[in-house]
Amino acid sequence: MNTAAPALTQKKYSWVLRTLKKDRWLYIMLIPGIIYYILFRFGPMFGLLAAFENYMPFLGFSGSKWVGLSHFHRLFGDFMFPTMLRNTLVLGVMNIFLFFPVPIILALMINEARRHFFRNMVQTIIYIPHLVSWVVVAGLTYTLFTTEGGIVNEVLVMAGFQKINPLLSIGAFRPMILLQLMWKESGWGTIMFLAAIAAIDPGLYEAAQIDGAGRWQQLKSITFPSIKSTVVTMLILRIGQFLDTGFEQIMLMINPINRSVGEVFDTYIYELGIKGGQFSYSTATGLFKSMIAFTLVILANNFVKKMGEEGIF
Repeated sequence: MNTAAPALTQKKYSWVLRTLKKDRWLYIMLIPGIIYYILFRFGPMFGLLAAFENYMPFLGFSGSKWVGLSHFHRLFGDFMFPTMLRNTLVLGVMNIFLFFPVPIILALMINEARRHFFRNMVQTIIYIPHLVSWVVVAGLTYTLFTTEGGIVNEVLVMAGFQKINPLLSIGAFRPMILLQLMWKESGWGTIMFLAAIAAIDPGLYEAAQIDGAGRWQQLKSITFPSIKSTVVTMLILRIGQFLDTGFEQIMLMINPINRSVGEVFDTYIYELGIKGGQFSYSTATGLFKSMIAFTLVILANNFVKKMGEEGIF
């Protein structure tokens, strides 16, 4: 009789018990997070069944008629689908290539500040907008740019120029959304990169100074290579949110005039699911968006691994 396998199993079981006992307080601290993800992340995934049914709330999932992929066929044939896809992709590309580098640049600039008081003051100032709700941001934007007493237009009139109205301009919608995002979230986005910079061994900078390296050479040869793995990880996570264009922000800034460049999947799901009561169709739309995001994360992770980086899994 082979007794090696039971002995090995018993050994692994004892090792697990010792580990749990040794780090029991860490595992206890994990319990609220695990409960949160079970209740609010994994539990609601059961509702994805609605994408394959003609879901009726009073019938429930078991009583609703199964329709398979008909809602996805309807989505791809919807006259709004090309517009939503184009607008979502454009805003996603802007977020990746124009917004994502901003927190990195800010973190590198803050790290170069000599005086700690000035550095702390700048960090506090650029963190504050993150705590402001999108409703307030939209209100500030309206107050600044409205043609009826807006501060910007009043200054332009005093300077002899004509009034502008980016709130009702198709061409100004996307730059305005990007600038709002930069103002609100860039400072908060520096936290991870500043933490990565703080973890760099100071001895590397001292050795570089002895060798005669200037600040720019230290930045190029020490700082940025040391935070490259953090940048790659955050980039992969950002790519996973490629189609998440910010429902609240877009919903507050969209209007009938700029809807042709502002209608995205998030706002469309809201219009159909919450206001229109088409729960199955809006669920199918959201599932399609989630599957695209999942695919992008897998592809991005595999790509960075081939480039020699660790990736996120």
